[in-house]
Amino acid sequence: MEGIKTSSTWTRRLPRILLGVVAVVLISLLYPNNLTFPYQFELNQTWQYADLTAPYAVPVLKREERLTADRQAVLRNLTPVYRRDAQVAREARLQYFDDFQVALDSARARGTYPGLIRQDEAHRQYGLRLLDRIYQRGIVNLRPQDEASAGMASVIQIVDGSEVNTRTIGQVFTAPGRARQWLTDSILYTRLSAPDFLLPLLEDKLQYNVFYNDSLTNRLREQSLEAVSPFDGLVEQGDILVRQGEVISDNVYQKLISYRRLYNSNLQGSTTYLSVFTGYTLIVGLVILLLYLYLRTFFPFVYVRIKNLVFILMWPLLYAIMVRSIELAPGWSAYVVPFCIVPIVMRIFFAERLAFFVHVAVVLIASFLTSLGYPFTFLSIMAGVVVIFMDIDTRDWSRFFSSLLLLFAFYLFGYVGIQLVQGSGWSGINYVDLLWLGLNVFLVLLAYPLIPMLERFFGLISPITLMELNDMNRPLLEKLARQASGTWQHSLNVANLAERVASEIGIDSLLVRTAALYHDIGKLKNPEYFIENQNGPNPHDRITDLESAKIIIDHVNEGVRLARVAGLPETIIDFIRTHHGTTRTEYFYRNHIKDHPEREVDEPYFRYDGPLPTTKEQTVLMLADSVEAASKSLKQPTQEELYELIDAIIRGKLTNGQLVQSRLSFHELETLRRIFRSVLKSSHHLRIAYPDAKGQARDDAAEPLPPDEEE
Repeated sequence: MEGIKTSSTWTRRLPRILLGVVAVVLISLLYPNNLTFPYQFELNQTWQYADLTAPYAVPVLKREERLTADRQAVLRNLTPVYRRDAQVAREARLQYFDDFQVALDSARARGTYPGLIRQDEAHRQYGLRLLDRIYQRGIVNLRPQDEASAGMASVIQIVDGSEVNTRTIGQVFTAPGRARQWLTDSILYTRLSAPDFLLPLLEDKLQYNVFYNDSLTNRLREQSLEAVSPFDGLVEQGDILVRQGEVISDNVYQKLISYRRLYNSNLQGSTTYLSVFTGYTLIVGLVILLLYLYLRTFFPFVYVRIKNLVFILMWPLLYAIMVRSIELAPGWSAYVVPFCIVPIVMRIFFAERLAFFVHVAVVLIASFLTSLGYPFTFLSIMAGVVVIFMDIDTRDWSRFFSSLLLLFAFYLFGYVGIQLVQGSGWSGINYVDLLWLGLNVFLVLLAYPLIPMLERFFGLISPITLMELNDMNRPLLEKLARQASGTWQHSLNVANLAERVASEIGIDSLLVRTAALYHDIGKLKNPEYFIENQNGPNPHDRITDLESAKIIIDHVNEGVRLARVAGLPETIIDFIRTHHGTTRTEYFYRNHIKDHPEREVDEPYFRYDGPLPTTKEQTVLMLADSVEAASKSLKQPTQEELYELIDAIIRGKLTNGQLVQSRLSFHELETLRRIFRSVLKSSHHLRIAYPDAKGQARDDAAEPLPPDEEE
């Protein structure tokens, strides 16, 4: 049996454990795979840490504006790269030879150019040398931008095979026309007899043979930019980078960011992704474990329901995704993330303490994902505290907006205070951050449309829904008032009594009142079997005590069924299920024992199925229901009789173990007892007990029948 019990316990815990593990792994995967620099600093702030010494030589990075200027100077002086196409010259030479031979044969046939005929080879070679000279110099097809800015001294680079030659624009031909002009001017400077014979043969052979090459130019650009040194000086090993209390000037700031860059680079080289992931997993796991322990200890009714755990674990994961995404987005700041939605929503559905604890867990996890450091953590936690104690009411728009203005004021003063403490002064305040915080507050408005959506998806309940359920014209309540008027009056009395107690001890009075209106709807099935609805003969007289007990007990299960059919939230159904706990139908149980003294009584048939109440609200309803029902059995009671009845019922619940999971303190029980006495004393119009002749108090009223525990 022990082994079976242990196995069953682990089976119930396994889904919660797996849910927590999945949440931890998913959140850990969002963290960056490298460690970070352990110091937070800003320009013109005071260095608050101890003196920082360089553990190794640190090359100092150039300021960004200077590095940008150096790179722009390189780009301005960058020479475009052109490539020589040797095939153009080869084709021109071959065409020249063919055309020269044809022209020579024609001259011989006509008998012209006798000097050419005598020196044909000399003329052929001379023309070839001119052609080679032109193509060696190059006919460059300039880009439009190079042509527009070209001067005689403008420089280009020409790639010829494996050679790279730098040429000015004046050293090349920028068009075939310029090459023809040079040919015309140069061809006559020869001792040959017929140079004019060569001119038409050469002019039509001149074409572009040097063309712009984009890939080579881009490669040159990249090489030139890489050659620009990003460093400007060196901090030797052992030198002081910054002293404690020193204001971080421009030079010190450059040294610190240079050291940070080198530090992070060394970490990336020596730290594996697995080790960093393990570290983040341990951190997130500890936070989630504490959240689990807190829920199990102080909010077991939340912990036992998987949907509630999913709802709570959703927030750390969701905000981790948001913060990580914003950190990766250029120009955005994590100050824009509306963390206050978490405590607002959690407070509406659960309680202030749980809202604060979940909010702190969310902020702690998100803080490891942002580079904003301590100010981010402080402002986010402070904002959560503000919205919790302000009790933002999403049902009241004017109050909601005024609360948001107050929230922004806290953000504003908190941010300014941090900047002043860090030594930035008024001039160091970043107004862009204030704009992000303002947008943060505006986004808190999303809490309003989120509430009904989350309520429906997770089966939770909000004050808006509770107000709707309080409407006396709702079909279920209207049917109860019409078909079981006594039960309806009892439910109203219990609602008023429980609401008064809930307000006094600081729990959700609206929830208690709403649950009280519906807690006995199961009596609609057999209303005449419940004493408050009886006007004639008691139908229990016609059946056995066992059958009577079954009818009485079944009103809980029937109430759950009717509530589900009507679409009531699970929270209200829990009140119906727990308002009798595991108590006995005492009256029928004792009658059964009296009528069957010879038989062994099967007690479970006379006991409610439970479960026991696990919240203060459920416990208040249980006690208010029992006290109100029992007090109706007293006819003109004295104050002492009424007080004794209230004390006996509370004492009975305690001794029978019905309050072991209720979490009510003794102080709250005493408050509850006092409110019960005050309210019931007023409703019963207590009379005074006069002493008889012997000096004893005498009550002329008929002695009440002994009521059973619940009905």
